[in-house]
Amino acid sequence: FRSKIDSKRHTLSTHLSSDGTTPRMVNVEEKISTQRKAVARSTLKLPAIVRDKINLVGGEIMTRKGPVFNTAVVSGTMAAKATSALIPFCHPISIENCTIDIAMSEDKSAVHIECCVSLNGKTGVEMEAMTGASVSALTVYDMLKGLSHDISIESTKLVHKSGGKSKF
Repeated sequence: FRSKIDSKRHTLSTHLSSDGTTPRMVNVEEKISTQRKAVARSTLKLPAIVRDKINLVGGEIMTRKGPVFNTAVVSGTMAAKATSALIPFCHPISIENCTIDIAMSEDKSAVHIECCVSLNGKTGVEMEAMTGASVSALTVYDMLKGLSHDISIESTKLVHKSGGKSKF
C-alpha cells in the first residue's frame, strides 16, 4: 500500500518519508534528551447491576478472579512498558517511572484510572501513558464483565504532557 501524499501539508508528515509515500518512524538521533512526562486518564461507567453486586474492601473490588484494581495496575504497567511492540512507530524506550492510580467514584458509578509515565529521553511518553490507562481499563472490564456486559469504557485521554517541543 503506497499513496502519494504531500508531506508538507499532511498532518502525519512526521511519520512519512520526505516524498510522502512511505510510513516511517520519526528519527530522534539529533534530539537532546530531556525530562518527559505524560499522564493519561481512562474512565469506566458501571451500570446499577454491577454497583449492587461489587464487593468493595478497603477501596479494592474483590472478585473470584482476584483484586480488580491491583490486577489492573500490574497489567497497565506491563502494557506501558510494551507500547512499542503494540504501536508500530513508537520508539522502544526505557521507562523510568510508571504509576497507575485507580479509584471508584463515591456513588460507585465510575472507575477512574490515571497512568503517569516519565523518563529522561529523546522521545515523549504520551503513547505509553495512554496504553497503560487503556489496558488497565480493559482489565477492569474483563474482571467485572461476568456481572454485566453493560460496563463501558467511556474515555481514554491525555491530560498532561511535558518535556520535548510541546506541552499539553
